Amino acid sequence: MKQDVNIIGFLCNWCSYAGADLTGLSRIVYPTNIKIIRIPCTGRMDPVLIMEAFHNGADGVLVSGCHPGDCHYTEGNYYWRRRHAALKRLLEFFGIDERRFQATWVSASEGKRFAEVVKKVVDDVRDWKKDE
Repeated sequence: MKQDVNIIGFLCNWCSYAGADLTGLSRIVYPTNIKIIRIPCTGRMDPVLIMEAFHNGADGVLVSGCHPGDCHYTEGNYYWRRRHAALKRLLEFFGIDERRFQATWVSASEGKRFAEVVKKVVDDVRDWKKDE
């Protein structure tokens, strides 16, 4: 697969990272453009890390965590949801196209969904790059 775009994926340890692991264990093929960073919980996700990823050359960033109501830390993903809304406005202010930053929910049992999410993010970032 082409390595034409570079995506950084911040995945919560308990759900999305486990979902990514299931994707690999199930031998589901997905784009290899994503570099995964495991984080304890999206509720602990520091928006500065996302800005740093873009500053250091990432074409796109994905943050993925547990579905609302299923957080290992009870309400961490609700904190992330509020930060995500504010961060989207900040990225827009800085002129970063919305296709380059995406957030989603993937559970540990959703290996196929994880592959679909990564494919969508890679496709969206490729579209952005064509329009650039």
